[in-house]
Amino acid sequence: MNVPKIYLDYAAATPLDPRALEAMTPYFLDTFYNPSSPYSPALQVRRDYEEAKDTIAHAFGARGNEVVMTAGATESINLAFTSAGDGHVVTSEIEHHAVLAAADQHDRTLVGVSQHGRVDTARLAKALRPETQLISIALANNEIGTLQPLREIVEIAKLERRRRLAAGEKRPLYVHTDASQGLGLIDIHVSRLGVDMMTLNAGKVYGPKQVGLLWAASHVVLNPVVVGGGQERGLRSGTENVAGTIGFMVALTRAEKRQRQEAERLAAIRDEMRQALEDRFPAMIVSGNPKYQLPNFLHVSFPGIDAERVLFALESQGVLVATGSACAANKGTRSHVLTAIGLAPEVADGSLRISLGRDSNQELCQEAVSIIGDVIASEYDRVGGAR
Repeated sequence: MNVPKIYLDYAAATPLDPRALEAMTPYFLDTFYNPSSPYSPALQVRRDYEEAKDTIAHAFGARGNEVVMTAGATESINLAFTSAGDGHVVTSEIEHHAVLAAADQHDRTLVGVSQHGRVDTARLAKALRPETQLISIALANNEIGTLQPLREIVEIAKLERRRRLAAGEKRPLYVHTDASQGLGLIDIHVSRLGVDMMTLNAGKVYGPKQVGLLWAASHVVLNPVVVGGGQERGLRSGTENVAGTIGFMVALTRAEKRQRQEAERLAAIRDEMRQALEDRFPAMIVSGNPKYQLPNFLHVSFPGIDAERVLFALESQGVLVATGSACAANKGTRSHVLTAIGLAPEVADGSLRISLGRDSNQELCQEAVSIIGDVIASEYDRVGGAR
């Protein structure tokens, strides 16, 4: 039996924008040429590719020659961490697994967060050492949607650079952010953020999966993760993914044009869903910072409930949500993010991440809330818990 789907996991993946697919298609078929080839059709593909990179970069206030195209955010993060060299790195306890795994390859310090998931900037400042070379903090957390005080972090880095300059110390200090979750929803202009590097992922903004980028300011020194033919200024060898880059360009351009309206629309639906669930379940816990949060995120916990059971029950009724990040769910482990913000195991284990997107509307989300409420009520009846 085919059950109609109400998709509420846009933080994990977004559907490909039809216009992006349309723009990509010629580069799989008639315009298939390798952009490194010398004949005129290939040279035109090269121009299309470089123009697409320029357009993507201009969307966040950068230049195309500062962008390295990659196979997604994980590769971009790994490339960003090469800037740390043999130095110490600082990141937070709630970063994406890709950041934590990359940090594990270095001498690193993990900074704690508040109960709402905001990085403790005072502790971050104290974590810096003379040998610290990289700070990596996501613009928005991928499980609870909390926005980080990135400008404050950048100012802390500036103060440390001034100290080093005055002391005659030559080690650089870079600030990197993974802004993938905020793409198309909040401001990611690099001059306003003040960062030295930024990771983006096309798959979060209705572009093709396995397409991402790392923007790095001209003063940042990187080392290649993938070596070979020397493409992307020698930082990411391999035949360029022209179709994917074209698709990223179209998807990002469309998302940026509707960013403010979409953010307001999704926030209104999100708030209505939260209120409806709170009215029905007063014991429900909402995680994330109510003031500094992505507009499409709703993270809720139902103490004493097994979220895995809820997940499958909801799927059987056509509602698709998450219990945490897709990476953590795949490993079957308790979320490190929820542990870091201090949720007790019996609360964390009853958590659902609801993330809205382009096809989310008030009618569908009201239906979803009704189904979610019925499933949660049934689970409380089963375990004999208080709601």
